[in-house]
Amino acid sequence: MSEIILVRNHCFVYTFWWRMAKVRGFLSPIARYKHWRMSKKYGIQIPLAVNIGYGFYIGHGVGVIINPTAIIGNNVNISQFTTIGAHGKAAEIGDNVYIGPSVCIVNNVKVSSNSSIGAGAVVIKDVPENSTVAGVPAKVLNYDKLGMYINNRWNLKN
Repeated sequence: MSEIILVRNHCFVYTFWWRMAKVRGFLSPIARYKHWRMSKKYGIQIPLAVNIGYGFYIGHGVGVIINPTAIIGNNVNISQFTTIGAHGKAAEIGDNVYIGPSVCIVNNVKVSSNSSIGAGAVVIKDVPENSTVAGVPAKVLNYDKLGMYINNRWNLKN
């Protein structure tokens, strides 16, 4: 039953075609077309040049824009209307990070692992590990409840 729900979730389908388009093979032209088509339909702009780890999740995928130079770690949740942008090198986001709706992460900042960014925040400075930040500009609110919004984590076992 959950497999049917995943296929109907446009964010999961977008991420699937994005990952397939990055792989060179006989399905690559189809995957690139599907990625382009879904980008236009849902307003999600994630270039193929972006490095994204395992367990990436887009919640309510509308209006997500990511700069091609961004680096995104494992188990990152991104909400709607989020922008990770820069004129030069974009942000580096660690593992187990929750990014709330309408967040702007500007320029070359480092969002450390196990952190959360509250709704509407504008991140212009580095985010410390194990913290929650919010506001304009984003400020540290606390160091409690580490990664509490990251569910169904992808565990990399050696």
